[in-house]
Amino acid sequence: MQFITSNILPISIALLSGSMLFWSIFGNRIRGIKEVDCAAALQLINHKNALVLDVREDGEYKLGHILDATLIPLGKLNERIGEIEKYKEQPIVVVCRTGNRSGTACAVLGKRGFTQAYNLAGGVTAWQKANLPLKK
Repeated sequence: MQFITSNILPISIALLSGSMLFWSIFGNRIRGIKEVDCAAALQLINHKNALVLDVREDGEYKLGHILDATLIPLGKLNERIGEIEKYKEQPIVVVCRTGNRSGTACAVLGKRGFTQAYNLAGGVTAWQKANLPLKK
């Protein structure tokens, strides 16, 4: 017990960082978000005619985006969701820089009845690491 009271700060930091690591690995699964890697995203785009929805900000998008991606920043998704309503029953690959914002966007889409929203795991960063092209 003496050890715990003497080291409460490091123990708290370790528990907090462990829970953050757990959430980053399993958080999307817990929220029911489907994730795809770059190869699976390419399959959806090329063979299932999936919409690519980029939820980054305009400046990030202009630095490089997936070909034919539709830009709707995450902060404007609720007010602009009507623009993609026709894709409600089709696959949508949602992307951001790292996969965090796009995970949130997938949750929003799921609540709005979009049945095939897929989060690109690792986002545009993973896309670039896989040597896949970006349009500027």
